Amino acid sequence: MAEFINKLFGSGNSEKTSNASSLAAYRTKRVISSVLISIFRYALLISVSYVVLYPLFYMISNSVKDLIDWSDPNVFWIPKHFTGLWYDWAMGALDFFNALKNTVLFELVAAFLEILSCSLVAYGLARFKFRGKSILMFMLILTILVPDQMIIIPKMMNFANLDLFGIIGLINKISGAGIRINILNTGFVFYLPSIFAVGLRSGIIIYIYMQFYKGLPRELEEAAWIDGAGLFKTYTKIALPSSGVVITTVSIFSIIWHWNDYYLAIMYMNDAEAMPLAVRLSNIQAVMTTLHNVWGGAKLTATQCAACILFIAPMLIMYIILQRKFVKSIDRVGITG
Repeated sequence: MAEFINKLFGSGNSEKTSNASSLAAYRTKRVISSVLISIFRYALLISVSYVVLYPLFYMISNSVKDLIDWSDPNVFWIPKHFTGLWYDWAMGALDFFNALKNTVLFELVAAFLEILSCSLVAYGLARFKFRGKSILMFMLILTILVPDQMIIIPKMMNFANLDLFGIIGLINKISGAGIRINILNTGFVFYLPSIFAVGLRSGIIIYIYMQFYKGLPRELEEAAWIDGAGLFKTYTKIALPSSGVVITTVSIFSIIWHWNDYYLAIMYMNDAEAMPLAVRLSNIQAVMTTLHNVWGGAKLTATQCAACILFIAPMLIMYIILQRKFVKSIDRVGITG
């Protein structure tokens, strides 16, 4: 009898011991896997951060490094002698304040117009069904896929001889006046496409707006229609005030795209005094040769680094201020990929 009781309780104790050991092994595996995942995550984040931040730190360091430190092999990241000379040279080579004025006057105003016009177009495409909508959607996709380089020549020809709806041509035929409207080298080459929602990457902005407007409750519009609001009033009073989240997203995208625009600006503008910052930055090496007789070496590299810092600083400050709203807006709008 005693032997049977010992075997019974002994087997129970052995089962408890085996269960405890298996539970401990499971917890150990979970801890190890969690630690390995954390190590991999931090290694990935550090690697990506290094790739992104290294050029910025490199430019900041070189832009304040005195010429003596450039010849000192012991100085790499933190200079021993600081100077602001390269920023003075960079501002002179960029014609900074004039170029900044041109960028704001041409590019950022165009970005603002594009944000408004694309919102209206996207609302119509997202909320209404009408004949020919599939054709418009196909054209919208084409505006995303077809680069500006493929259509720049016809666009420049149209801007050099602007004739909306053939009105100017009809007047010329009737009167023989030979009227010709050329808007190249003016801000209208940026404003007009933005007003008609065919500006710089407008297709992407319209698509982002559409993704948001498709998720708006239709009951809000129906309530506005019952109260006597028309389509445009419903858009201005219901849809537009509700789209603050998506406006933050497309505003940052549009402003950065216009700020960095080089190709369209150099194609449309031929006056050096009207060039935006992006074009002036690309020509800084030639300008440095003219202003300071600098053909290369440490002086040119330091000035280029200072010019790059001056160029990206406004956008960097804007993103630092709006980053929290931007991340929330990306999550709300549902942009992926």
